[in-house]
Amino acid sequence: MKSAPSLVLGCLLGVFSGTAPAATSLLFIGNSFTYGAGSPVKFYRANTVTDLNNEGIGGVPALFKSFTQQTGLDYDVALETRGGSGIEFHLENKLGVIGKRPWETVVMQGQSTLDFDKPRDPAKLVATTNKMADFLRGRNAGVNIYLMSTWARADQVYPPNGAWAGKTVDVMTRDVRAAYDKAAAAPGVKAVIPVGEAWTRAMQAGIADPNPYDGIEAGKVDLWTYDHYHASTHGYYLEALVIFGALTGRDPRSLGENECSAYELGLPTSLVKALQQVAFEQLGSAVTPAPLVLAAPGTPERCR
Repeated sequence: MKSAPSLVLGCLLGVFSGTAPAATSLLFIGNSFTYGAGSPVKFYRANTVTDLNNEGIGGVPALFKSFTQQTGLDYDVALETRGGSGIEFHLENKLGVIGKRPWETVVMQGQSTLDFDKPRDPAKLVATTNKMADFLRGRNAGVNIYLMSTWARADQVYPPNGAWAGKTVDVMTRDVRAAYDKAAAAPGVKAVIPVGEAWTRAMQAGIADPNPYDGIEAGKVDLWTYDHYHASTHGYYLEALVIFGALTGRDPRSLGENECSAYELGLPTSLVKALQQVAFEQLGSAVTPAPLVLAAPGTPERCR
């Protein structure tokens, strides 16, 4: 057993040698719902994250990185994304890229209707999650895997040819979440991140409009972008808040209404505060409640 002086000396040597704990490695595996299609988020702060496909994407991973930098957390964030794909694409084409590092944490999501060929069927999501989890655990047995349960698509609910036609946004959200819950039985999966449910919570709270096809009600925002499929900047921002809370255990409200990325993306402080509250309420016991931290007014110099 080391003596107290020895322990102190060891700590001092660590400080003066310039060593520091390594950043937590985090990989996002997904598609356009991860990389921010249809909004300025797609290429936002791309220089702060590593795009393993060299496509210059920042996306939601860069938003997450920004949040962690502002709260003094150290994450080495990377992404491997391909639009219009499910986890099967990454299994078939990208294992060589993904497997170059033994990732500590991985966030992944599948195709938004669960299966291109069989919409609403969770079988492919469950099978491919198991295969990807096995691969990731082969590189690092202690990897923490999170599944991101995606949002309901207005274009699949309201038009008559949608896979959830005649249902509601809430029903699609619950169906997608149920599929991810089944997939989460795979070894190594720590939790399902409830992004889709946070979207419906924002609608139920009167912050977001649930049906963009009949116009956006005054005082509400559209979480979808122009195609009623992908997210708007508002939607991706809420996605990033929920992921931030789920992975770090930090209260999203602690970022404050003057949070830097919201300032840079042009979101009003009233909306930022409302979306942070939604993310906090959705995450519940997964985060430690913290008083609202009002950051100094956002400026380009501060939000570097």
